Amino acid sequence: MTETISITNPSALQQASEILARGGIIAFPTDTVYGIAADPKNDTALKKIYQVKNRPDEKALPILIGNISHLDLVCNEPMENVQAMKLARAFWPGPITLLFEKSPILSTLVTSLPTVGVRIPDYEPVITLLLQTGPLAVTSANRSGAANSLTAEDVLAQLDGMVDLLVDGGKTPGSKPSTVVDCSRAESFKILREGTITEEMLRACLHG
Repeated sequence: MTETISITNPSALQQASEILARGGIIAFPTDTVYGIAADPKNDTALKKIYQVKNRPDEKALPILIGNISHLDLVCNEPMENVQAMKLARAFWPGPITLLFEKSPILSTLVTSLPTVGVRIPDYEPVITLLLQTGPLAVTSANRSGAANSLTAEDVLAQLDGMVDLLVDGGKTPGSKPSTVVDCSRAESFKILREGTITEEMLRACLHG
């Protein structure tokens, strides 16, 4: 049975940090849906995410960071991706995942592709956690193909006993996953998944 702790508990974030440092995996609310997280440097923990979600090995894991300066920890020369940086400065913290060239030190279990998806969530408790732990590999806290989890109860219905800690923050304010945008090609972008940030909003930012 998964241990659950309220996000209002003063020890919640410290307990989550300690579990992640030991190679465990946790679930917590974001500004979109509940996510399941692991240390992106720990291959054992990354493999566990794939196992508990029944996630295909070829599907990459996005990275959450707590500050835009942390891009250098997971991306290769991110400032050279002018379009992605413009979108990051406009929409972060927020529900948009941007693809950057991945750092060569990043595990292939995070992604076997040349790019990695990164975002900063617009949710202060998670930002605080990310500033303590550094970047985390985070994907939605549900079995692959099943409904997204919007409450702690949703997470337990699918993943009880499979994650080491569930941080209960109530219902998430969003219901859609983040918009995913590939800006790896100069002067163009491709929406890989549309969420609350639309193509029109992206074009207005880049070309308006």
